Amino acid sequence: MSARVIVLTGPSGAGKSRLARRLHEHHSWPVLQLDDFYREAVDPGLPMSQPALVDWDDVRSWDLEAALDAMTRLCREGRAEVPVYDISTSSVVGRQQALLDGHPFVVAEGIFAAHTVAGLRERGLLAAAACVRNRPWLTFGRRLVRDLAERRKPPLTLWRRGNRLRRAEPQIIAAQQALGAEPMTAREAERRILALLAEAGLTTPDRPEAER
Repeated sequence: MSARVIVLTGPSGAGKSRLARRLHEHHSWPVLQLDDFYREAVDPGLPMSQPALVDWDDVRSWDLEAALDAMTRLCREGRAEVPVYDISTSSVVGRQQALLDGHPFVVAEGIFAAHTVAGLRERGLLAAAACVRNRPWLTFGRRLVRDLAERRKPPLTLWRRGNRLRRAEPQIIAAQQALGAEPMTAREAERRILALLAEAGLTTPDRPEAER
């Protein structure tokens, strides 16, 4: 039997990674950081937002097929080799093994994760897909603090990108919903996942961590 994938997508900074960490801590499910499947800066096919500036918010800057292949191997074979991506240098800096260890679910999170929904459904590997949303200004603030702390890009670039994403957030959420990810808060998503487990007879419903 295969494991199935819980997809967490949504705008950058909305709380996907935080929710994925909670699910891993509480259930030990493996987590795939799908942002590690970005293409490297040396890739000649990367989309450009302006001369000499890669558009990292364009899904073409991301390797959908590699992400789907890794999730399929992990669910069906129990292990998959995945890249370790450094956003500050826009390059793959290593590889690591993701292990299933017999768990029934894999959590896959990233800003382009909604694009995997159709492929996972075709493979019979989709458990659920949530688009984690928040208030745009709160998402903006969290994203900026994180990106500055991690020195992902120059501060002015991060500020400009953050404002652009804040303005575009309703369209981003609508596009991800059209791909099959249901918009909801992180608290609502955690509640849905607990209900999914209860339906599968794997646990009993409980209150999400955010409500405790």
